[in-house]
Amino acid sequence: MEQKTEMTTLTRVLEKLKERGVDQEITMNDQKQMVSEKHQRVYQPEDLLIIRTFRFEDESDPDNNTVLYVTQDQQGVRAFILDIYGPYSNHEGPEFDDFIKKIPMAEREDQELFE
Repeated sequence: MEQKTEMTTLTRVLEKLKERGVDQEITMNDQKQMVSEKHQRVYQPEDLLIIRTFRFEDESDPDNNTVLYVTQDQQGVRAFILDIYGPYSNHEGPEFDDFIKKIPMAEREDQELFE
């Protein structure tokens, strides 16, 4: 019987997502558009649904935190968005924050991603 691995690090969660076929990242480009370069798509917040959220805090530096959003678009394609925040982050600015805030959240988080 396979023993479940605890999702404790960002690296482990990204590895698990990749095993499940979630290997594209949505990022903000220089034109302040959220894009998936892998699939050459530009997204609006209403094109996505957040289906799972993971929060990570760096124990050695509590000012360095990350949120990983697993999303699904209207065609069922899953991707992830990394939101790294804290005083040392290379943050994309208010456009990034506004975009994230406008993405609807699923009523229930998708637990099947890690079963």
